[in-house]
Amino acid sequence: MTTSSITPSKFQSNWKPKFFTIWSGQALSLVGSSLVQFALVWYLTRETGSATILASATLVALLPQIFLGPFVGALVDRWNRRAIMIVADTSIALATALLMALFALGIVQVWHIFVLMFVRSLGGAFHHPAMTSSTSLMVPNQHLARIAGMNQTLQGLVTIFAPPLGALLISLIPTQGVLAVDIVTAALAVIPLLFISIPQPQRQIDQANGVARRTSYWQDLGDGFRYVVRWPGLLGLILLAMMLNFLLSPSSALLPLVITKVFNGGAAELGWVESVFGIGIIVGGVILSAWGGFKRRIITSFCGVIGIGLGVILTGLAPANMFYLLLIANFVLGFTQVFANGPLHAIFQSAIAPEMQGRVFSLIGAGATAMMPLSMMVAGPVADWLGIRFWYVIGGSICILATVVAFFIPAIMNIEQNQKKETESQPTA
Repeated sequence: MTTSSITPSKFQSNWKPKFFTIWSGQALSLVGSSLVQFALVWYLTRETGSATILASATLVALLPQIFLGPFVGALVDRWNRRAIMIVADTSIALATALLMALFALGIVQVWHIFVLMFVRSLGGAFHHPAMTSSTSLMVPNQHLARIAGMNQTLQGLVTIFAPPLGALLISLIPTQGVLAVDIVTAALAVIPLLFISIPQPQRQIDQANGVARRTSYWQDLGDGFRYVVRWPGLLGLILLAMMLNFLLSPSSALLPLVITKVFNGGAAELGWVESVFGIGIIVGGVILSAWGGFKRRIITSFCGVIGIGLGVILTGLAPANMFYLLLIANFVLGFTQVFANGPLHAIFQSAIAPEMQGRVFSLIGAGATAMMPLSMMVAGPVADWLGIRFWYVIGGSICILATVVAFFIPAIMNIEQNQKKETESQPTA
């Protein structure tokens, strides 16, 4: 492995071949992970037929990122981020290989699958902030929104093609064969990292040269919280994103019930809706990749959020005899999701100090992930009490209203313009 440090400016002087080599490996690994996720969920469904088991599997996959995420970020900022990605991917691959052996021997148990899901989630809790915070050092600032668009396009492609591809593989090869695919794709993600140096934050470069002051882990962790709290625009934007995630997460979880109980549909109709949603993501991702959004990224993001709110409301209001409106609503949801999330990620990557990004991205990820089970705990009883589609209308309306209000909050709207002033007032990491 190449261990020499490289500065962001040196990497960015010829960034495209190096970055896209790494990005392609990560993209293939994402496909492999999606296939494994599909295969394991299908296995649990087929072998147990238990909703409790499936719900428990989802919870196991969320817990590491919710409870460990805030503590992982400080380690991401202290350690070499490339090494973190290599260790995370390799650890997940080894755990997958062990489970593959258990399947081959015919001795696999449900708890074995739960352990793998926990390990995969734990690895992701390290890998995601390491890759996201490294992207801002590898990619010039003016291209971050386009890269975010590419990532959204990739997510759309995986949404459309991973389930049928997973179903096809399961019909042709045993479960351990599908797991083997993930090991191969994980290797394709790790190999480029062994030969391409990734820029590190200036603090880590200084520490490697014995220049910077040494701080404890707990000091770094506290600095991360203070960095967010003392920057009103950043804190406001994070809280807004968490609130929107709380309002919108149930829309996808309740969708099967909307299709069966309101539109009297079945698996085919659900497949059509999910496919149209994925197509919307791909179309939006291609456009964002080419265009890059408005000069002020926050405007692009908020326009996307308003579009999501409109799509959610249309889902809640579409008449039962107009299934095509549900398809249109989900295309809108996929399409506008790209413009909401892509520029927002670019804002975080460009505005947050590189040496703080691991901590901040981990906090954001933990907060966003925590909103999922919390919102379902509220949305489920509300849907049973007031009707399935009530949450869509109310959630979408509040989503739009909150975003319109945010347009009039200078600290949030000027987060990119105030970047330098805010970061200069922060304590040294």
